[in-house]
Amino acid sequence: MFLAFQLSDIITVPFGWLLSVLYETTHNYGIAMILFAVIVQLILLPLNAKSKKSMMKMSRLTPKMQAIQQKYADDPQRQNQAIQELQKSEGVSMGGGCLWSFIPILILFPLFAVIRQPITYILMQSADTAKQIVEVIKTAAPDMFTSNAAYEQVVAAQLIPQYAAELRAAIPDISETVLAGINFDFLGINLGAVPQFNVFSASWVWDWAHIGAFLIALTSAACQLLQMVISQKTNDSVITDEKGVQDKETAKNSQQNQSMKVMMWMMPLMSLWIGFTVSAGLSLYWFIGGVVRMISDPIMTNHYRKIYDAEDAERLQKALEQERIEAEKERVRAERRASNPDGITANTSKKKLEKQQRDQEQAAKAAAAKEYAARKGIVEEAAREENAPLSGVSDRPFCKGRNYDPDRYAPKSMEE
Repeated sequence: MFLAFQLSDIITVPFGWLLSVLYETTHNYGIAMILFAVIVQLILLPLNAKSKKSMMKMSRLTPKMQAIQQKYADDPQRQNQAIQELQKSEGVSMGGGCLWSFIPILILFPLFAVIRQPITYILMQSADTAKQIVEVIKTAAPDMFTSNAAYEQVVAAQLIPQYAAELRAAIPDISETVLAGINFDFLGINLGAVPQFNVFSASWVWDWAHIGAFLIALTSAACQLLQMVISQKTNDSVITDEKGVQDKETAKNSQQNQSMKVMMWMMPLMSLWIGFTVSAGLSLYWFIGGVVRMISDPIMTNHYRKIYDAEDAERLQKALEQERIEAEKERVRAERRASNPDGITANTSKKKLEKQQRDQEQAAKAAAAKEYAARKGIVEEAAREENAPLSGVSDRPFCKGRNYDPDRYAPKSMEE
């Protein structure tokens, strides 16, 4: 049994027990692995839902964040502060979203250890006993093992029945259940074997065992690519503007979209590399997990989209209602200005009325004075024309000399 306890045992022990129970129930490694992948994804579903919810919330803030980035393009410090305030007001945390996405990945590594060590976790043997079994079989059949020590238990678990005598001699108290080993055959495919990538090598055999393992690794990567495409499409669909209308242009140019495009190709390529470097059983687990995620991701997206669409509809309704209220207020103000240009109402104070009256009187006096000045100007102009000197020179006192005589050119009387 387990003699030493490690932090990873918190995950490996219960999940190893689960895989052991499934194998004992089905007596088929492939079916046990499929059920194991489905159950693990269901267990991780709350964490995936948290991650999806956080990502969708962040996607909804993309238009506002881009507006802040444009507004404070020359002030990165103010830009970061405004974005943090926006995220805080909306209850969104960039670190929280990454955390919920990172936790399932952390859980995957101990799960891979469960799959890589079937003697320890399926046959429920201690680490020392599992190591002893591997050494006995490795000594008897060294050519069956590769330089990759991580999958020695997978190889040894298949060969236990062939070397039962050697194991009884080396481990007297070994049980018959352990000596039965593990049957990795699933639909004619050896799930304990590593799929071969180079189909043109001399060791390649055109049989279903090799082709099936090759297809499992290939479809695992294809499933990962399809899952990333679906996830990107569903995330883009929740990016809306201030009124709750889907904003495709903003979604296309968002930073999250650019990151998803990179991940969309990196994850399938990594899955393809893993598929041809580990046993086919692990690729089968990866493939089934991807199928479950492809099914659950749209379901979660539609669930949260209904919630967010309701919020968007409410926000749009409030915005339209506010616009209607402002338009009605402006219409009422315009009618009041048209019907009462002076702005006099029943609530107008006495001082204000007196001031308005004084202003009106002053305006009337100013108009009368202006009219009087205009009339006076016309009369004075006529008088000046009548009294103008015959010389045509105007009466300019500053031009009058010592011998000036205004009547010099006047007609002389008969008496003179």
